[in-house]
Parts: sequence; C-alpha cells; structure tokens
Amino acid sequence: MRVVLPDLPLHGDSEDGAAFPYEVDWAARLIAECTRDVGGARPRVGGSGVGGQLVLRAVQRGWLEPSRLVLLPGHLHRPPPARIGRSVARIAARAAAPAGPLAARAVVRAAVRPELAGRGSLTPGTDALVDGSRRALVEAADRTAAWRKLIAVWEPGEFRDLIGAYASVDCPTLVLWGADTPATPRRAADEAADLIDDVLLRELSSTGPLLAHEDPVGFARELTAFLRG
Repeated sequence: MRVVLPDLPLHGDSEDGAAFPYEVDWAARLIAECTRDVGGARPRVGGSGVGGQLVLRAVQRGWLEPSRLVLLPGHLHRPPPARIGRSVARIAARAAAPAGPLAARAVVRAAVRPELAGRGSLTPGTDALVDGSRRALVEAADRTAAWRKLIAVWEPGEFRDLIGAYASVDCPTLVLWGADTPATPRRAADEAADLIDDVLLRELSSTGPLLAHEDPVGFARELTAFLRG
C-alpha cells in the first residue's frame, strides 16, 4: 500500500508563516485538489465531521467527482446545536484579530470543548485520544492562531445548504454511522440517505463518533465491503 499524509492547513507545519484565508470554499477546493492529486480524476473518497462537509461542498461545486463516497458521523447539512461558549468564542475571535498566542489559545480553548466531539458517547479508550488531541491543538501557537481565524470566519449554519448537495452525488455512497449524539445526529444521516440515489446506510452499534477507534474491526469490514463492491 501507499499511504499519503498531507500537511493540510490547521493541522501541521503548513501554518508556519502562512496567510491562508480559511474560508469554506477555499478549504473545500484544497481538499478536492489534494484528493485528485493522490487518487486520480475520480477517486474513492470519504470524510467525517468537517471533512465530510468539505467533501460534499467540493462535490456540490463541481470540484470533485468521486467514484465512491463514504460519509461518516458529523453534522452534515444540519447546524450544530447552539452553545453560549461557541458564540462567545466566535465574537472574541473576530474582535481579537491582532491578538497574540495567549489570546488565540483562550479563544480556541473555549470553542474546542470536549463535549463538541460527542465526549459523552466515547469509550474509555477514545476519551483520552480526544483529550490529548485537544491539548495538543490548544498548546500549538501557530495552529491556535489559525483555528482562531477559522472560528471567526465560519458561521454556525455554514453548511446548511448542503441539503442541496446530495442531488449532485452520482456515485455509490456509504453513510456509515454510530450513536445518535448532539455532535453526530442520526437525523442527518437519515436525511442524507433519503436524498442520495445510490446509497447504503449502515450503523455500527455501541459506537460514538470515532468509529475507527471504537470498533476498528467493524469499521474496516464495512469499508472493505463497500469499496470492493
């Protein structure tokens, strides 16, 4: 196998000295171009959380034409539940444009809260993974500054129009879901499956949003069966 690990914005050294716009369409086009470079003109592609939303936006805009598509737990087209902490963080992020690393860390710490990842549904082995990822994000100065910019730009209902993206999906699609949580509403999966023509909706019982970590065998089984079908 060949494994490619791209240093995407918000996730690594690409933030060092960069001036990215962090707009949704910019991020979706970046994902599309990277995916095509690695997987060809019609790649097999999937995404969870914001990754799934960006893949759908790229399909909606005509930047990406997958041969097979996998949608994993996230909000998809449904807006996240209203949270006072998130709203305060967004206001602070917009007001603190010239802020330094300490202010950026405070904004990101308020916005990237453990419960936003569906913490209540995580198994004991994966809650430590989420906590470690969150701490690493908050403590990395370049990345917290980048996430502060993204929080200021993206609106809570940014992906609501994805409800119209499903008609653009013209390839076999797997919607693979776990438990119904505020971070991964089952209603979003059901609505997406209703609007995609060639779709398979599957659920891994006793899992939360992190399917690959909570049920790696079931996750691999479902993906392998779908991608080889």
